[in-house]
Amino acid sequence: MAPLLETINDPADLRKLARPQLKTLADELRAFILDSVSRTGGHLSSNLGTVELTIALHYVFNTPYDRLVWDVGHQTYPHKILTGRRERMATLRQLGGVSGFPQRSESEYDAFGTAHSSTSISAALGMAVAARQKGENRKAVAIIGDGAMSAGMAFEGLNNAGVAECDLLVILNDNDMSISPPVGALNRYLAQLMSGQFYAAAKNVGKNVLKVAPPLFELAKRFEEQAKGMLVPATLFEKFGFNYIGPIDGHDLESLVPTLENIRHLKGPQFLHLVTRKGQGYKLAEADPVAYHGPGKFDPAVGILKPATAAKQTFTQVFGHWLCDMAERDERLVGITPAMREGSGLVEFEQRFPGRYYDVGIAEQHAVTFAAGLACEGLKPVVAIYSTFLQRGYDQLVHDVALQNLPVVFALDRAGVVGADGATHAGAYDIAFLRCIPNMSVACPADENECRQLLTTAFGQDSPVAVRYPRGAGVGAAVTPELNALPYGRGEIRLERPEAKDGAPRGVAILAFGTLLYPALAAAERLNATVVNMRWAKPLDTGLLLHVAARHEALVTVEEGCLMGGAGSAVGEALQAARVMKPLLHLGLPDTFIEHGDPAMLLAMNGLDATGIESSIRERFAELVERVPPALKVVG
Repeated sequence: MAPLLETINDPADLRKLARPQLKTLADELRAFILDSVSRTGGHLSSNLGTVELTIALHYVFNTPYDRLVWDVGHQTYPHKILTGRRERMATLRQLGGVSGFPQRSESEYDAFGTAHSSTSISAALGMAVAARQKGENRKAVAIIGDGAMSAGMAFEGLNNAGVAECDLLVILNDNDMSISPPVGALNRYLAQLMSGQFYAAAKNVGKNVLKVAPPLFELAKRFEEQAKGMLVPATLFEKFGFNYIGPIDGHDLESLVPTLENIRHLKGPQFLHLVTRKGQGYKLAEADPVAYHGPGKFDPAVGILKPATAAKQTFTQVFGHWLCDMAERDERLVGITPAMREGSGLVEFEQRFPGRYYDVGIAEQHAVTFAAGLACEGLKPVVAIYSTFLQRGYDQLVHDVALQNLPVVFALDRAGVVGADGATHAGAYDIAFLRCIPNMSVACPADENECRQLLTTAFGQDSPVAVRYPRGAGVGAAVTPELNALPYGRGEIRLERPEAKDGAPRGVAILAFGTLLYPALAAAERLNATVVNMRWAKPLDTGLLLHVAARHEALVTVEEGCLMGGAGSAVGEALQAARVMKPLLHLGLPDTFIEHGDPAMLLAMNGLDATGIESSIRERFAELVERVPPALKVVG
């Protein structure tokens, strides 16, 4: 007999199943996810934990007419598999394949595009209000994790939803907090009772009757609150105007399905609290959900293996080592992360300096202003944050840090293309949105050793500085153990063609920002072009720029960031201010969102590998590169 999962091509097929069949489907779906992710890599623990919830939601609600909004979305593989994308899961997070997050352009079942945290309640509320305004009997459901509930935006949404007078269900997928006892017959009975129409009607009738006798009403109200306090968690969410239900076992379909069926008929804002387990059903992931959060390819029978040989040091590791070394030197240093300890390389720092380590949760706005407060009192905060997540604290960056010119270092990981995570995580815009802010500086290290040196330079400033570096490893440059700083705001010539005998400008100079220095050097050797390692997008080394401009007929800027407003734009502005007119070619990321795929392939597709850089320069300045003799000297 064919597996049950193979008969499910969309949720309509799922809703034809008898309820006892759902458990079998859950087992098959969990096995499919484990096998699929082990072949492609991707998020595992979170998806194993939402199997039953996903089945129950599509079984009870009329999707896609009813809207499901998944917070972050890294737990939506079961959702994708059940909504017609099972056969394409082999292409997960690959160029042209299935996205690792919900995408409206990918499926009508993806009601809202997500990947950043804590947006689900606000989005689902917007959909619920729209349904009410349009007279549609449409349900809106936000599924949010306990980690995402730490962000202020989630509570902003709750605060608004409690008074919006529309039908909204918020499901808290609690896979971390310990609630005792989260399962059992009594708990199941209470959850179904409290979600039933009889309970809701009785509660409302009782309130209406007793309101004519205020003392009795107040007594009844206090009794209800005390009773709930003994049987369920604190009624915080009821203070927001929600009817709180739970907690219930999120892996128990016999409890989950009837509870959702009851809730579906209730009016007004509802809050369902589920308790689930990351990695459910796969013992290795249950034991270490962090390690199995986003693994690469692995053998499920064996688990994740450490590489036999040491790979090149990543930029994240370089930062982590630098942070510990600088903390040894300067006791004023404190490290801050918005819930990205592993991803940002702070594991060792937390272990060695626990009193100076602060994980503030998924709260980027708070992280930035918290750092500002520390800096006001003479400490030296270092905020380790992904480039794409700093966008979420932009007002605080401007108003709380830069306006007051506070010495905060921003270590911007994942700058540029990021590969499999795609457009939502690409750090394409940091140069553009940082360099327009007064008092801000932006450093762009070309390799691992320069990253360590520029972090040291940044830490020594009395103003805010961002150091941007990409995901993964660079060229494998040897990293010196010393904490040596580089000159602030100064670049260097790395490859120089000999000056013309008559002193006239000759040939092309490539101005490289960041790690694209190395493909620029490779291209330059075939073009007989000069290469400048600019190092700083702000302050721009104007002296070096004008020196190079005076000796070359054309300039090319290369950056792994958006072209509009980026480092190339800064070069053009500086030349214009100096009244220097030179042909300019800007190479960088185009005015479009860069989708998921292999990073090297994405860079090549956008003309930012050595071949692409050479081709673009030859196409634009063919007459300049063809007549220049092949004679270069390495300077740096």
